[in-house]
Amino acid sequence: MTQRRRILVVDDEAQIRRVLRAYLEADGFGVDEAGSGTQALEVFGHVDPVLILLDVGLPDMDGMEVLRRMRATSEVYIILVTARSEELDKLVGLTIGADDYVTKPFSPREVVARVNTVLRRDRSGPRAALAPHAARLEELRRFPGLTVDARSREIHVDGAEVSLSTLEFDLLWALAEDCGRVFSRAQLLERVWGYDFYGDERVVDVHVRNIRRVLHDDAARPRIIGTVRGVGYKFLLQPLAQGAAAPPVASPVTQPAEQPAEELAVPPVEESREWPRTPATPGA
Repeated sequence: MTQRRRILVVDDEAQIRRVLRAYLEADGFGVDEAGSGTQALEVFGHVDPVLILLDVGLPDMDGMEVLRRMRATSEVYIILVTARSEELDKLVGLTIGADDYVTKPFSPREVVARVNTVLRRDRSGPRAALAPHAARLEELRRFPGLTVDARSREIHVDGAEVSLSTLEFDLLWALAEDCGRVFSRAQLLERVWGYDFYGDERVVDVHVRNIRRVLHDDAARPRIIGTVRGVGYKFLLQPLAQGAAAPPVASPVTQPAEQPAEELAVPPVEESREWPRTPATPGA
């Protein structure tokens, strides 16, 4: 008999854990539970989950600290669960390696859909494998001062390696593999997230902001990712010819300055769905 893949559900509300357990088990997963950050780290050290649903608002330890500690030793998939009142852009800005986000109140079926979608991403070790959409094109792209390797999931800026979360690497690659093309937020969500996104489309702005920070790309005078006001984003650099020397990304810019990106605090998702007190028919 095939052993069921296990999910670790970390939330201080027992009712939420029970509901998520019911729906996840109905979808074929095994479930472990933890009601605090300390307990989550303890359980994590003894089980081998394929994915963790991690509540940010834990009573004894900040969920972001739990995430940092887990990321120090593991590349397990992690979906953060956050209260509607929290600022999503602040949350994303603080994250180091979360794979997705779910906002309370939520539909349990939505959570299960997110879990399945994240698990379809191919990540077999510390460096993820090639993203599905990246597999269609060349695996290594070299630009002035920037190298993006989709096979090893490595990024170098002026020769120095930098790190992005799995999702943000995929977002950068989606832009870089089609230089000059303007992508709307909806197109990027479909291309990178891979499912019908339930939240605010401006979550893309938050991730672009973090990518720019890591790549030292100024939103007021962008060299790498440009903002097309009222539309979305495009990748500004052009690929280097094979064998060409790579000038630094910080070389003087001759283009006029762009206005800063419209990166606002993402408002709460407007939805009426709430997790039910008792799942009528799990998995139905």
